[in-house]
Amino acid sequence: MSKKVSLFTTLLVLGLTSVALAADAGGEKAVGLQFFVYSAVAAGFGIAIAAFGCGIGQGIAIKGAVDGIARNPEASGKVTVTMLIGLAMIESLSIYALVIALILIYANPVSSLIQGFVGLVK
Repeated sequence: MSKKVSLFTTLLVLGLTSVALAADAGGEKAVGLQFFVYSAVAAGFGIAIAAFGCGIGQGIAIKGAVDGIARNPEASGKVTVTMLIGLAMIESLSIYALVIALILIYANPVSSLIQGFVGLVK
């Protein structure tokens, strides 16, 4: 499921960038638009990489937990609790990447610098 979501997100962001780049280049609007397009592409790639890394990490964690339970079935309770805590920590990394991507797309702190630069160039 995670691979499908990250693939869809990447394709959506790349599709939107092609529409944005097809717009008429109009001086200051083009510089600001390019900045936001690049931010959206960076956010998409960041989410894709984070989802890929978290998926691999969770798979390795579950494999290790199942191997541990298979070797020592009496410890299944402790192994399960430790595995769930570890999975939550791994998933938090993906959530941090999502927060950073949303900041890049919607509340980019560098956008005021870009707009100031466009004003100086003008």
